[in-house]
Amino acid sequence: MEATAKGKYLKGSPQKARLVIDLIRDRSVEEALAILRFTNKRATGAIEKVLLSAVANAREKNAAANVDEFIVVRAVVDSGPTKWRRRVRPAPQGRAYRQQRRGKHVSIVIKGKDTE
Repeated sequence: MEATAKGKYLKGSPQKARLVIDLIRDRSVEEALAILRFTNKRATGAIEKVLLSAVANAREKNAAANVDEFIVVRAVVDSGPTKWRRRVRPAPQGRAYRQQRRGKHVSIVIKGKDTE
């Protein structure tokens, strides 16, 4: 059995979130949650929410499913919209850069061990 969850328009840089998502790919859900709880990165909160949502979706499909047997099969972070703020940052030679607020989309697919 397979379950999917997506988190769209989340705050934060997708490049930094990919560092976290690489830690949990191809691991059991229980182990992935433990890694996320003890990793000191800002993106872990949003990724943990999406992973728990995937677990809830799996339980909704099959109430008798054992969550301990699920593995994170696919975990992807895509870049979302970028807000260009009016606030400026200093740049060389008296110029100024506009501030960028990046967004991300996170999608996670989990699968039971017995259905490989």
